[in-house]
Amino acid sequence: MYFLGFNWNPDGTLLKLGFIQLKYYNLLWIAAFLVGWVIIKRIFLNEKKTIQQVDSLFIYGLVSIMLGARLGHVIFYQPELFSQDPLSILLPIRTVPEFEFTGFAGLASHGATIAAIVGVWLYCRKWKDIKMLWLLDKMVIPSAIGASFVRLGNFFNSEINGKEVKESFAFAVRFIRDSDDMPASKAIALTKEKSVSAAYKAIENKPEFASILESIPYRHPAQLYEAICYFFVFILLYKLYWKTDKKNKTGYLFGLFMVCLWTVRFVVEYFKKSQGGFEESLGFLSTGQWLSIPMIFVGLYFMFRPSPQKQ
Repeated sequence: MYFLGFNWNPDGTLLKLGFIQLKYYNLLWIAAFLVGWVIIKRIFLNEKKTIQQVDSLFIYGLVSIMLGARLGHVIFYQPELFSQDPLSILLPIRTVPEFEFTGFAGLASHGATIAAIVGVWLYCRKWKDIKMLWLLDKMVIPSAIGASFVRLGNFFNSEINGKEVKESFAFAVRFIRDSDDMPASKAIALTKEKSVSAAYKAIENKPEFASILESIPYRHPAQLYEAICYFFVFILLYKLYWKTDKKNKTGYLFGLFMVCLWTVRFVVEYFKKSQGGFEESLGFLSTGQWLSIPMIFVGLYFMFRPSPQKQ
């Protein structure tokens, strides 16, 4: 019995203006950057930095993270887009099989992390009084809460869903719009509607929807698992910065962030459906797990590396 089980079938689009759509996923990405800006501004003012440096960091972070997240997804999970639909790589559209405004979807956290570090390096070249590792220690605090927002966006999109849940597991979600359980083509085939969202609504209004619903399995809400864990990572880092002297050990908060975040990702991957990539050729771990392992070791190095001796 799924004591806390429920059906999940929201309209992922909040607002439509012609062919332009504002999706919950994109809105939560915006919220992640805005909340991050507020947090990093408070930290910078505490460290006696200027507002100009905060605003400059926001631009560097926005461009590098969005670009890296998108390229990371394409490189690690959908490399065929380079030849089949190159315009969709950096634009919020799809041209194959037909033109569609998709919003900025298909973003990889591993790519975002790598690109953010590159962005920080470029930023520190501009502001000579800010050291790279010092800045990474500060940036990981808003990054953790941002990761939580992004996973909530994935939940609204019914993407990155979990594996099927056994009946003995109390908490589960039936994702009506799961690509395996009720793909768009199947939903449209059951109705006379042309749009995917209208097709799902039409199915729900049919008397026989109950039998269709029973065929859709309950799954782990893997996105919520990650979102909740990332929120606690944020609380941990925030408290360590403001309440302890750990911020004075350069690299420690950055290392702790890398260990915590990617350990959460590694564990939650066991509850997720396969996201594709190169996992089939590398054995028993998923693509996300293989990519998380080096991130964890990087974090351990910065947490436990010997402090440089003062002259």
